[in-house]
Amino acid sequence: MKIKLLILIFSLFSVTLKAQTTDPDTLRPTNLPTVVVPPDSTTTEEEEEGEEEEKKEDELQDDTPAKFKFRLSADGTYTSGNINRAFMQLASGIDWNLSKVLKFSSSPSFIYGQQNKQLNEREIFADFRTTVLPENHLYYLGFGSFERSNLRKIGNRLIAAGGLGFKLIDKGVYYLSVTNVLLYEWTDFINNKDIADKNLWRNSTRFFGEYTLNEGKIYISHILFLQPAITEKNFRWNGNLSIRYQITKRTGIRSTMENSYESVVVSGRKNNDFRWTFGVVFEFRK
Repeated sequence: MKIKLLILIFSLFSVTLKAQTTDPDTLRPTNLPTVVVPPDSTTTEEEEEGEEEEKKEDELQDDTPAKFKFRLSADGTYTSGNINRAFMQLASGIDWNLSKVLKFSSSPSFIYGQQNKQLNEREIFADFRTTVLPENHLYYLGFGSFERSNLRKIGNRLIAAGGLGFKLIDKGVYYLSVTNVLLYEWTDFINNKDIADKNLWRNSTRFFGEYTLNEGKIYISHILFLQPAITEKNFRWNGNLSIRYQITKRTGIRSTMENSYESVVVSGRKNNDFRWTFGVVFEFRK
């Protein structure tokens, strides 16, 4: 009897343990097999096609797009009292890079000055320059210009020239070039009593440099022209040095020193003229 009672108690204890031991729920998300979602092949193909089209457009696009640069400077002084003096100078520069092959440039200027209500200066200058292969170290150029000067009593002066240029330094922030051209000049003097109008040929050599310092804050440029005549005894040279400090992206202040010399001038005029000016500069780039 005791043995049967022990067997019954053991059997009930075993059933109780089995009931308390539960198998994991196979329907729970943690036990579901990992679902591998295939990538959207349509989206991937469209993205790849878009990238290929962008690469093709980049390859077809000209890596030297046209660039346009315009700058305008203004200088002036005004005094009154013992000496009444008014002076104004406007100078501009235009550079238009059409392509790697062609570039157009111009630098017209106007100067007006009077002292004690008497006209001293009324200088007009306009030019048009064409550069072929401007990105090469050796390039070609041609230009024409018109000039009128009350200071030197020149009614009209027309110039046409063509020649070669070479870049001595071309490092972005430092640039120096030299050009040499054959130049034809016709000058109509206002006073022909002691000097006749001039038709002559010159050889013209130009040294041009521009340098950017202090992360673009300071800009220095200089030009020097040496122009001896070929057909007669007549020599001319002129040059300028300009220092500019950039205040904003498009505006700055500058100081310019200019000197010009001509061996043949009308009576009553000096061979050499020097000018030192201060003013503001506006520049636009695109």
